[in-house]
Amino acid sequence: MDILTVLAAAAFGSNVYLIAFSTVKWLDRKDPKIKVLGMILVGLALCAVVGMVAAGSTGVVVGFVVGGVLTPPVHRALHGRMRVARS
Repeated sequence: MDILTVLAAAAFGSNVYLIAFSTVKWLDRKDPKIKVLGMILVGLALCAVVGMVAAGSTGVVVGFVVGGVLTPPVHRALHGRMRVARS
């Protein structure tokens, strides 16, 4: 398991999380029909990404999972600090 592969996959997992999160927030403001169709498409895209990652090496899988797991708490912490700084 190469450490650079794990780090690259972690960055990729983090980006996938942030893109999906932003897309879902954007879809939440749309018309209900568009929202449902968009959520289905986001789900299909995430399934395809996870399938591609699962076909990779162990390092890719580990890095992707680590990036996806660590990003949400860090993202929330950064947003919390930004709200405090704006006050």
